[in-house]
Amino acid sequence: MPELQRTPERFTDAEYETRLEGTRAAMAAAGIDLLIISDPSNMAWLAGYGGWSFYVHQCVLIGPDGPPVWFGRGQDAQGAYRTVWMGEEDVIGYPDHYVQSTERHPMDYLCAKLTDKGWHRGTLGVEMDNYWYSAKAHERLQHGLPEARFTDATAMVNWQRAIKSDKELHYMRQAARIVERMHRRIADTVEVGMRKCDLVAEIYDAALRYDEWDGHGGDYPAIVPLLPSGPDAAAPHLTWDDLPMKPNEGTFFEIAGCYQRYHVPLSRTIFLGTPPQEILDAEKAVLEGMDAGLEAARAGNTCEDIAIAFFKVLDRYGIVKDNRTGYSIGLSYPPDWGERTMSLRRGDRTELKPGMTFHFMTGLWMDSWGYETTESIAITDGDPFLFCDMPRKMLVKQ
Repeated sequence: MPELQRTPERFTDAEYETRLEGTRAAMAAAGIDLLIISDPSNMAWLAGYGGWSFYVHQCVLIGPDGPPVWFGRGQDAQGAYRTVWMGEEDVIGYPDHYVQSTERHPMDYLCAKLTDKGWHRGTLGVEMDNYWYSAKAHERLQHGLPEARFTDATAMVNWQRAIKSDKELHYMRQAARIVERMHRRIADTVEVGMRKCDLVAEIYDAALRYDEWDGHGGDYPAIVPLLPSGPDAAAPHLTWDDLPMKPNEGTFFEIAGCYQRYHVPLSRTIFLGTPPQEILDAEKAVLEGMDAGLEAARAGNTCEDIAIAFFKVLDRYGIVKDNRTGYSIGLSYPPDWGERTMSLRRGDRTELKPGMTFHFMTGLWMDSWGYETTESIAITDGDPFLFCDMPRKMLVKQ
């Protein structure tokens, strides 16, 4: 047998141990004896696993002591051996006849393994409101573990991820360099008549290709490029087609650089022609509001302080934005680069602390047009740190 080749470590064992200690403290406070983590971002954060296998059932187990245990498809155990920080004895793979079967379920196999470990009793925490934890998985766990009590542990680990370590912030700074070059590529190449699919190919090339200047290549982002134009820009989450770019239309580009699974989103708007006055007025309001929000983005303030500062400016201009104006970001997998914890909106009184990171999403989506200029920021002991250094204005190309 050839010697197992592990991928280069992203974090030290000591950092993983610190994450595990914080998670166990949260479990104890909630009265949870065993935590079953299905969110691939949380799995990666606690165990280091990073394969594209979240389309089948998998999880990381946090028991009362010892390292985490990875559980997943048998053939993906090979990926776990190479990426997790634990030993091979902490990797459990289930046989392939459990995959997408109507006769048996991977959670049945997991129940047997939990019983072998003596983890089949007590209170089990599961991520109930989670993309990757199905109703069927929950039903099979309840059926197979009749002595256990189940409780919702949604976002328990997500909240542990709120304050980034120095290494995590380093990865996000690398991601920022990637998204900067993505926007530079867009600005250099976009023109009337260019097919959107070709423009997206340029965006992906800039996102992934190794760059000699900054010395690294990128990962796949958790969300595909979003670039609706003209009236379609009223919808915030449209992607692209193979039609040409039209004159006298604005397009916002919501994209993110990704490095070691850490994301830094950044949005900018480009207008091919002469922008109408209503968009110019909206830009003025958004940029003024962003300055006000950034001034409020200080440790000791709250998430809603940023939002209130921004929305007060929009109110003065008579502009209504009826959605949040930002969210926590960091480590993520498809389909979302947000952390699903803090939001920059009225009513979120989460205290801002150094090391928290946000996408300050000041986008406007009106009835017949849209505009986005955003920033990704980190809370510090002083002024907020802006990850990217890009002109904060709409690019107009005639």
